[in-house]
Amino acid sequence: MERFIGGSLLGVFIRLVLLSIIVGIVLAALGLEPFDVVNSVQRLVERLYDMGYETLQKGFSYFLTGALLVVPIWIIARLMKVGGARKKENNDPEKG
Repeated sequence: MERFIGGSLLGVFIRLVLLSIIVGIVLAALGLEPFDVVNSVQRLVERLYDMGYETLQKGFSYFLTGALLVVPIWIIARLMKVGGARKKENNDPEKG
């Protein structure tokens, strides 16, 4: 356990408390309150989620728009290829 946390449990706890106090003083000097930080992180997560959802929604919209043209063209091309292959088999003089 000591290897994982980087020392004795009590020593690590004391270092974390002192570091938290120092960081708290610096943040207070910058005018940041704990709830401001929490709210900023919450807004960041919400914006990233919204941006990701909008991106997925736009991507799916582009996919559907493209599929409306690509799939019918692909089906027609496949049907023509199959029809062309049958025509060649029937007109092949070597099979005769």
